[in-house]
Parts: sequence; structure tokens; C-alpha cells
Amino acid sequence: MMINLSEKIFSILLLLIPLSIIIGPSVSLINITMMSVVYLFFFLKFKHYNFLLKNNTIKILLFLYIYLIFNTFISLSVESSIFRNLGFVRFIFFFLAINYLFHVGKPNIKIFFFWTIMFLIFIFDVYFERFSGANIFGWGATYLNEVPQPHGERIVSFFKDEPIAGAFINGFLFLISGYLLDILKNKKFGKLVFIIAIFLFFFSVLITGERSNTLKAIFGIMLFIYLIDTFNLKLKIIFMIVLPILVACTVVNSDYLKNRYFGQVFSKMYEERSFKHLEDNIYIKLYKSGFNVFKNNLLIGVGNKNYRVETCGQNNDGKKDYFCVTHPHQIYFEFLSEHGLIGTIILLCSFFMLIFKNLRIIIESQNCLQLGAFAFLICNFLPLLPSGAFFSDFNISLFILNLSIMYAVNKKTNVFFLNKLKL
Repeated sequence: MMINLSEKIFSILLLLIPLSIIIGPSVSLINITMMSVVYLFFFLKFKHYNFLLKNNTIKILLFLYIYLIFNTFISLSVESSIFRNLGFVRFIFFFLAINYLFHVGKPNIKIFFFWTIMFLIFIFDVYFERFSGANIFGWGATYLNEVPQPHGERIVSFFKDEPIAGAFINGFLFLISGYLLDILKNKKFGKLVFIIAIFLFFFSVLITGERSNTLKAIFGIMLFIYLIDTFNLKLKIIFMIVLPILVACTVVNSDYLKNRYFGQVFSKMYEERSFKHLEDNIYIKLYKSGFNVFKNNLLIGVGNKNYRVETCGQNNDGKKDYFCVTHPHQIYFEFLSEHGLIGTIILLCSFFMLIFKNLRIIIESQNCLQLGAFAFLICNFLPLLPSGAFFSDFNISLFILNLSIMYAVNKKTNVFFLNKLKL
């Protein structure tokens, strides 16, 4: 009775993950923590630690957590990093909770069905906002109320005042695409419906005006299509050619998108016939600042979530090579500046081992959900593209969710599959 109730609570909490992320960091934090606490009951009751501590995947996660604890005490400000670093343990239990849930039950059909419904509602809202000027709640009303929004015409959708709709779509795009392909690939016209759906999903990212997430979506979709065996080589090549053409046509025929994707990047270069204006580019300043923080804290960095302490505090001392912001907006500069050379090697080796250690199984299994999660995880580490703070609640939640699903949905990678557990 207790076990069945706990499993139902598991499923409900996991089902609500997309909604909790939309509502805000506090709600998603509560949701993930609740899942972790519910799983902790099983962890202790059935003594999962007896075998989990022997699992190489869990060893990597624990090693990563030990490093983050160490990073806390070498940070410029322990107060700034302690909650982010010590709180990472909830994501380890979140990872275990999802793997356990998929091991003991069959939640994928119900959960991914409801995720798809929520995802489609979000997609509809994004298109609605782009064409009407405001989402269904009137947020982001740049045109309707003629009130300048802090982020211009970029889509905010249900996030109200944050232009992260594209990042959210990317976080679920590949999972939903994998789920749809699994249920459509053997049906009549199923492949055609899937292609239409994935174009619909992608263009919802494109019209948000988020350049970095659009490039990540293009790369991720192409990688996903390339890895699956559902389409033959001819269809894959056609897809690779048609997608960029449709993107170019869409951008050229929209004044906003044309300015967002080309005008803001290349107009001054074209006018001045030089690259001098790049020195004033916000991202060039951010990257230079991140690199300079790294140079001044070469080996161990300033500490997780301490970038602002370094660039905005007394350590700045009016230095022209520092740009006072919360983070350098690029994952590699973030790692280098906050974790130094040693910490960056630890972080990248840990994450790449988690992502690539089962690559052969992932490709051979042709589990579309797993391949979708894999494509998303790779997109997080594309070089040079701007990104949000990796360890922020929003970004790390999407990352660990996809990592957990990538392991959980395949019995050959699920961390529980080799063990006969009490259900």
C-alpha cells in the first residue's frame, strides 16, 4: 500500500516538472526536493546504498558533489556558493528517483503524454504572442499596450518577464520529439506527422528571437535526425538541406527576425567594413571579462556563483577588463572563471563521462527518447554560444532531467536494472 502510494506520488511530481519550472525556481526546487525525499524512503528502506555505491555512474555523481563541496570552501564568498553547491545533492537523488520510477513502473506513456500536452500549450502560446503581441495572459504586450518591454519583442510567454521561452522549449523539444517518434514511426503517415511536428517545435524556438537557443535547436535536431535509423540517408540529407532553407526564408520575411538574427550582428560590420565595432559587443565584453577573471584566478577560480563577487565587488577596483554581471553568459568561460583550470577539467570530465559512457548502447538501442535526451545534453556544450548560468536552478534542472531520462528509459543504462529490487 505504502509502496504503491509512493510510486503514484513519484509519477505525479514528475508529471508536474514542466509546470513547476514555468511557475518559477522556488516551485521547481520544491518539486525536485519532494521527489528526492520520497525516493530517500526507498533508498533507506531497501538499502539501495549497498549496490548503488558500486555503480560507476553514481560514483561520478558523488565525485562531482564532493568537488562542489570543496569548491564552496575555496570560494571568495562561501555564503554565495554554499547553497548552490551543497544543494546539488538533491539532483543526485532526483536522478536516482527517476531511474527508480522507470525501473519499478511504466510511467513513460502517461507522463510523456501529459508533458506533450503541456508542451503543445506552451508552443501555442509562443506563436500566439508572436502574432498578437502578447501571450494569452497579456504578458509581453510590446505591441498591444505600446509599453516598451525590458527585452523588446523577444517572446516571454508564461515566463512573464524573462526571455527564456526558447531555452524551455529546447529543454523538452528533444524528449517530446523522441516520444512522438516512438509512437508514430510504425503508423501510416506517422513519419510525415513527426516531421511536421518537429518543424513546428523548431520554429517556435526561432520566433522567440533567442539566437543562441535557435542555433542549439538546429544543431540538436540535425544530430537527432542523423542518429535515428527511422529515416534513410536520402531523407536525412533532404532534411538537412530543407531546414536551413526554411530558416533563411522565415528570417528574411520577418523584419523583427531579420534584425534580430542578422541586423544586430552584421549591420555595423557591413556599414564600417571592419570588425572594430565588435569591441562594443555585449558578448565580447562578457567573454573578455570571463577570461580575465580566469587569468587572475587561474587554478581554482573564484568559486561557484562568485563571478559577481569578483567583478562587482572590491576585487574589481575599477578594472576595465571586468564587466559587472552575475556570470559571463558562456558555459566554458563560466567554468574557467568560477572553477579555474582544475575545476573545469573536473566538471567537463565528469559531465562528458556521464553523457558519453553509454554512447554505443544509446546508438545501438535506437531508443528515441534516449537519443533525444542525448541530443539536448550535447547542445549544452557547444562552444562560443551564449548561455545562462549552468548551475542556476532553471538550467541545471533541465540538464539533470534530460540526463536522468537518458539513463532511465533504457534497461541497459538504468542504474537499477542489474539488481532485483523489492517493489
